[in-house]
Amino acid sequence: MSSTSNHYCSLLKLCYETHNQILAKKLHSLILKSLSQPETFLLNNLINTYSKLGNLTYARHVFDQIPQPTLYSWNTILSAYSKSGQLFEMQEIFHRMPQLDGVSWNSVISGLARFRSFDESVKVYRCMLRDGHVNLSRVAFTTMLVLSSNEGRIDFGRQIHGQIVKFGFLSSVFVGSPLIDMYSKAGLIFGAKRVFDELPERNLVIDNTMIMGLLRCGRVEESKNLFGCMPERDSISWTTMITGLTQNGAEREAVDVFRKMRSEGLAIDQFTFGSILTACGVLLALKEGKQIHAYVIRTNFMDNIFVGSALVDLYSKCRSIRLAEAIFKRMTGKNVVSWTAMVVGYGQNGYCEEAIQIFREMQRNGIEPDEFTLGSVVSSCANLASIEDGTQFHGRALVSGLISFVTVSNALLTLYGKCGSIKESHFLFNEMDFKDEVSWTALVSGYAQFGKAHETLDLFEKMLSHGLQPDEVTFLGILSACSRAGLVEKGLKYFDLMVNEHGISPIQGHYTCIIDLFGRSGRLEDAKNFVFNMPCSPDAIGWGSLLSSCRVHGTIEIGKWAAESLLELEPHNPASYVLLSSMYASKGKWDEVAKLRRRMRNLGIKKEPGCSWIKYKSKVHVFSAEDRSSPYSDQIYAELANLYCKMIEEGYVPDMSSVMHDVEQSEKIKMLNHHSEKLAIAFGLIFIPIGLPIRVVKNLRVCGDCHNATKYISKITRREILVRDAVRYHLFKDGTCSCGDFW
Repeated sequence: MSSTSNHYCSLLKLCYETHNQILAKKLHSLILKSLSQPETFLLNNLINTYSKLGNLTYARHVFDQIPQPTLYSWNTILSAYSKSGQLFEMQEIFHRMPQLDGVSWNSVISGLARFRSFDESVKVYRCMLRDGHVNLSRVAFTTMLVLSSNEGRIDFGRQIHGQIVKFGFLSSVFVGSPLIDMYSKAGLIFGAKRVFDELPERNLVIDNTMIMGLLRCGRVEESKNLFGCMPERDSISWTTMITGLTQNGAEREAVDVFRKMRSEGLAIDQFTFGSILTACGVLLALKEGKQIHAYVIRTNFMDNIFVGSALVDLYSKCRSIRLAEAIFKRMTGKNVVSWTAMVVGYGQNGYCEEAIQIFREMQRNGIEPDEFTLGSVVSSCANLASIEDGTQFHGRALVSGLISFVTVSNALLTLYGKCGSIKESHFLFNEMDFKDEVSWTALVSGYAQFGKAHETLDLFEKMLSHGLQPDEVTFLGILSACSRAGLVEKGLKYFDLMVNEHGISPIQGHYTCIIDLFGRSGRLEDAKNFVFNMPCSPDAIGWGSLLSSCRVHGTIEIGKWAAESLLELEPHNPASYVLLSSMYASKGKWDEVAKLRRRMRNLGIKKEPGCSWIKYKSKVHVFSAEDRSSPYSDQIYAELANLYCKMIEEGYVPDMSSVMHDVEQSEKIKMLNHHSEKLAIAFGLIFIPIGLPIRVVKNLRVCGDCHNATKYISKITRREILVRDAVRYHLFKDGTCSCGDFW
């Protein structure tokens, strides 16, 4: 090669190293002008330069100008097409080649494999084996092993394994590593260990692959033993252990390994930080997480998207949502993982409105949501009972195809269930191609919350007949359905089934359901005995349920016991005072009511104000009792006055026991008529178009008078009124309620 050509080759190398395509084109022009017949070697370098710069049009143009391309020329353009994914042009060049060597075969096999063309890859690979003139290399075997692993074709991978042994390539550590990886990804750890034990020599890559395989198959102790015996460990070894321990529920050990890694002075990269921050998030280890955050800052990884997303997730899990928000806002680059972390973080911390807002901001930034983002924002809609937003996201799921992911479908099932749209929930359930335990549980819970006990139990039996295993959440739905319908014996039967046949240990929620089951049915002595026989004392919800039942049935003695127990647990919770006060008021014991109120004042305890809200034209309208802050107050109060007259004509009698004040009867009627849910319902009657249900949400339990009055209103106006209170859903229609007056 001439010195001129050598000089040009050096300059061409500089072009692709500096990504300077303009300089490459200038050199190309200069070569054509200065050299009448450029050497093939120089033209090959030009092809290689254009290929590495991604300009395959120019690379092919140079190749076509070579009078007699060498094998290297053919392989260079073939490799360029292979790496770029232009499979048709790759195959066209391959079939035109006058001569093939190992590089040619490996290029075409690698190109096909890279773009997951499994059948074509296998076809070319088998042609290579039939070509007896080809010197086989480890590259083709490694490529096919990786492809078999990625495609889950362990059967073909085993054939490759046999050929590796046959042709004597098992001694190569470069072949051993993908073999181990393939078997471990398929869960065949015995096959991976056999390869590992048969290798004549091992290196760091092999050991790391084996550790990864063991961890992938949940063989944590074996991976720890191998890690401990390694003569040499690099950053990959340590990071693999930290990641594997985190993924196998050994987060505390992962933190310990991270500390040791730091003491060894090894370089920590984005993957190490991501895994250890995930471990801290699971452990709710805020202090340790902040220490790692400081280390992230010192090592200049704050601008890494992967690390930033992990920090957002950490602070969200540790209930430090404002810190998560601050990290997210300062991130210079955000991808779908980053946005999803923030959407999930807001939702997990009860900031559901913010979760919906940040999702919409993500869309405005041109980031397409994945199934996790969409599923999370739908869950936030469910928690807000915002069916308007939820149905919009349902539409997006249909358009984008994300509806096919069970995560998204399950979130939508829960949304419709929590919004009381049980028909839509069941329709979606029937449309789903794949249903898992979560799908069935979501529908079961929806029917249970809606008070449809028999439908709930039928669904549960169908779930069992499909061979699906219910979990503790499924049984919460079943037991609550029995409780709300007063099906005492069935509820006790399912409780026994859960413990003795399905081996599920009861949690506080299950015990509360049984307390509620007895209490709602008036069997307060049975409820009391059940509490005495529980392995643990009820929580605040359990005592509150018992106290509420005592108020309904007027059982003061057990009610006082429940109230005292609740006050001992939560001395500053106003709910217990309110329930006990209500019970005394219903019996006319106004002195006891006054004592409770004085006690509340002395302790600085205030009753949680009841409020109800209704959504109209994307705006939430909130009402409290006797509220006149709405610009529509005159219309609302006029509507209520008109309804009151019609209700009286229909036979409505105000329930004075729902008023906990010793005042004149006329004042009690006035107070009852202006409860928050009645104001919200009146607003709905005025503004929600006829034909659409009126949806109201209340933060407290619906009182007896409002429940009775809403039945009359639904009959008089011929409107469906859906009220979601702190306990359950009530669908009022034609003078009846879906709860059967049992709530």
